[in-house]
Amino acid sequence: MVLLRRVIGDALRARRQGQHRTLREVSTAANVSLGYLSEIERGQKEASSELLAAICEALGARLSEVLGEVSDTLALAEDMDGVLVPVEPTPVESTGSGAAPVPQPAAAAVKSAAAAKAAEAAAVRQVTTDGTVSVSVRQDTPLKATLRTRRKREVIYAA
Repeated sequence: MVLLRRVIGDALRARRQGQHRTLREVSTAANVSLGYLSEIERGQKEASSELLAAICEALGARLSEVLGEVSDTLALAEDMDGVLVPVEPTPVESTGSGAAPVPQPAAAAVKSAAAAKAAEAAAVRQVTTDGTVSVSVRQDTPLKATLRTRRKREVIYAA
């Protein structure tokens, strides 16, 4: 499932980093605590419309521009096969009696770590771009997916 707060946070962070500004600079300008702004950018907290407007103003962006980017990202995600579909969980080895999982020897733990790394790599999918936006999706849990977007920006220098 794609969380709107994560996509909004990614868009805000991309804007801030594109301006080479720190969290402290933007949080001071938006009159919000640094920790709270960090949580918003990481998709941990839902920002109110008033707070989003203040952050956008601090970034020198219009709220409609940021929400338009978020809308574009979500539209791409909705068009991708399997992004909003739950992934089947991998079975855990157990004793079969309903007791706790069987402890694994050290060699098996190393193999499990390698298998987990391979499974994580398989869970990340790069999605076709529309020319300006590319989206990658990582399936964290059966009901949670992380969307990462990259937007191509043209830099124009005036003399």
